[in-house]
Amino acid sequence: MKKPKIQPIVFWGSLAAIALLIAPLALGPEQSVNVMNEVRNWITSSFGWLYLWFTVAIFAVLIWLAAGRAGKIKFGGADAEPEFSTVSWIAMLFTAGIGSSLLYWGAIEWSYYLTDPPFGLEANSDEAARWASTYGLFHWGFTAWAIYCLPGVIIAYAFHQRGHRVLNLSQACRGIIGKHADGWLGKIIDIFFVFGLVGGVGTSLGLGTPMVAEGVSNLTGIPQGLGLNTGIILLWTLLFGLSSFLGLKRGIRRLADLNLYLAAAVGVFILVVGPTLFILDTFTNSVGLLLQNFIPMSFFFDSIGGSDFTEAWTIFYWAWWIAYAPYIGLFTARISRGRTIRQLILAMLLAGSVGCWLAFAILGNTGLYFELNNVVPVTDILANNGAPAAIISILAALPFGDLLLVVFLLLFLIFMATTLDSSAYTLASVATKELDSEQEPARWQRMFWSFVLAVVAIVMIAGGGLEPLQNLTIITSVPLLLVLTLMTLSLRRWLQEDWQKEIDQKQRPQIKAG
Repeated sequence: MKKPKIQPIVFWGSLAAIALLIAPLALGPEQSVNVMNEVRNWITSSFGWLYLWFTVAIFAVLIWLAAGRAGKIKFGGADAEPEFSTVSWIAMLFTAGIGSSLLYWGAIEWSYYLTDPPFGLEANSDEAARWASTYGLFHWGFTAWAIYCLPGVIIAYAFHQRGHRVLNLSQACRGIIGKHADGWLGKIIDIFFVFGLVGGVGTSLGLGTPMVAEGVSNLTGIPQGLGLNTGIILLWTLLFGLSSFLGLKRGIRRLADLNLYLAAAVGVFILVVGPTLFILDTFTNSVGLLLQNFIPMSFFFDSIGGSDFTEAWTIFYWAWWIAYAPYIGLFTARISRGRTIRQLILAMLLAGSVGCWLAFAILGNTGLYFELNNVVPVTDILANNGAPAAIISILAALPFGDLLLVVFLLLFLIFMATTLDSSAYTLASVATKELDSEQEPARWQRMFWSFVLAVVAIVMIAGGGLEPLQNLTIITSVPLLLVLTLMTLSLRRWLQEDWQKEIDQKQRPQIKAG
């Protein structure tokens, strides 16, 4: 087995693009911030309808794949055996795709919807509260996981079935762009992917840091600042760097398993000691409300009433998932050998959605109960002190609040680490020339990309450039609409070609006999 080597153009081109990104934003020039805000607003207002139709189309394609003959196709061939147990496989799929953002938004997202609800509802009304506990399930449910799943299916098919031994987007587009996948067009697609992923993950790391810093400061009295933020990021880097260094089976799998079990323990604890009946009753109502209104919510665009709810939340989320989708697809493809297309789709759409729903049900409904029953003024704390302080106030109001906060912060750290180690692993895979089905990218490269992610986050925090970088993630989703379309058309062509080969092989004996 040959040692993995880097793809020079992708590797150095990506670093150059990242350097060009960091240089102006680290300095925080007001003009560039305003320009990026305007571009983001233009995208969401001008192409919002496209995002809604595009995500519904992705969901429909996956249902067609899972229900049809393609669903039986096993990645790696009929005799291929899974590398990981089903629990570990689902744990890695879930933790790579979600990260600490689930804990953050699961606890606090409802409060934004309560004070600024959709459909022209009155703020802080009973109806607004019902939808506040429901819309998080929509934004983190079937559609979000469908966006993540589609590139996973396509890249896994290209890697395991078609023998394209490079885990990148260009090979997944080969069915349409042909030999250009090996040329400059393919390299540009891959560089753009690395550029967008580093920006997006660096943003997640930077956005998650204030949450941990708030908790550490609350427990220890250490003042918040760049020093504490940098220390937290370095700890994260050590965690996910070590995990990425150890590889899939010894590092990433074990960290994902730990993450899953710890999350389950925290969830059960809050469910038992918190407002149990309110959590269960409200979650039941929210699931019913979502299932009854899934199609209207998928197409809701208040062009007549003038509300910007869809642009501010739904379109933002769909663009966010699209920006991350190729990365999730690459990592999913690597760990899904021995699984069928149907198994992958069901695991991501069902297990992924249910996992997110449980977090929103337990964390979010606990906070909603405290708000509605005047236990904790969550929305006031959010408005005056920010989301991290509001989340900590919810945890502090529960029995054993200080201990729960410690465990919550630990879970937050591990959740982010599992996302970042799989990100570093994926970045190294994309920048590698060729990998065998069971081969891993070079350790030095996995560690290198871990370091790059940390540097980007620290520079962005120091320069106050997190908001522009978050906007950049939205901006990078626009060309990915085209890339994902090319990938889908490539899969369709590959399936047609492979099915025709099967028909030809079955007909040959009959022709000879005749």
